[in-house]
Amino acid sequence: MAQGILEDKANRRNIPIEVDSAATSSYHIGESPDTRAISKCSKMGIDISQQRGQQFKTEDFDRFDKIYVMDINNHEDILRLARNNDDKNKVDLILNTVYPGENMSVPDPYFGGNEGFDNVFNLLDIACDKILEEIGNEQ
Repeated sequence: MAQGILEDKANRRNIPIEVDSAATSSYHIGESPDTRAISKCSKMGIDISQQRGQQFKTEDFDRFDKIYVMDINNHEDILRLARNNDDKNKVDLILNTVYPGENMSVPDPYFGGNEGFDNVFNLLDIACDKILEEIGNEQ
């Protein structure tokens, strides 16, 4: 959902950025997002149905200026792949954009029904606004 939200917001604001998403595990490689995530995003005018699961690679540190993760476990997994401090400095929890330094995890919506996906969408929506605000300040 974060990729779709951020891409949509960047496109609407004419901010040229490259956005991608990847997992730290290989469980869902090649799979579509959860149907509830697709449905929630669709209701908000965002199409994520063509996204497919992929795994984070060390080379992604070279591709991206910033790497946002959803939770503490993913944060630790990505940091283990970092080759140096420059790589490590690119990684942050996405909710730190909204709640700096609190290191809050995005809750896993999987077992929360539709409400879980609504909650996660709302959290990511606010975080993506902050990300674009930061990008705007850098330009």
